[in-house]
Amino acid sequence: MTLFWDWALGIYAKPGVAEACLDLQDKDQQCTVYLLWAAWASDQGLVLSQDGLVTGQALASQWEREVLQPLRHARRHLKSAIEAMPDPAREALREQVKAAELLAEKTLIEALARLAGNAPSAAAETRFQALVRAGALWSPPPTKDALSVLSQRL
Repeated sequence: MTLFWDWALGIYAKPGVAEACLDLQDKDQQCTVYLLWAAWASDQGLVLSQDGLVTGQALASQWEREVLQPLRHARRHLKSAIEAMPDPAREALREQVKAAELLAEKTLIEALARLAGNAPSAAAETRFQALVRAGALWSPPPTKDALSVLSQRL
């Protein structure tokens, strides 16, 4: 079984995946780590139960709201010059916030991977089917078109 973190790093480097994830995150208000978890499970031949998806969604939603969004907001705010703030100090802080954001994503990835440890191996669903089932639990749910784009690029 491929570790979710290693899989996510490899998948994210593929052409168009980062853009699809950012579109889902910024335009559709999605937690892409949660969606990638569903795709990863599918690739591993695991079928996440409805209860498992609900638990994962609750965890990802709370983590997204309380940890990832504030870090993302700070990182993006630090991208632009701030009056009376020396650029080197601002840029150094931005890099530290960026590293913290990546660590927060890795922490969520590891927590979700542990949840999938109980999922049965079975006749696996396709990535797209896994993304649709997971996305249906998010509010607002992503469009099937956006999920299709992500699924095709993975």
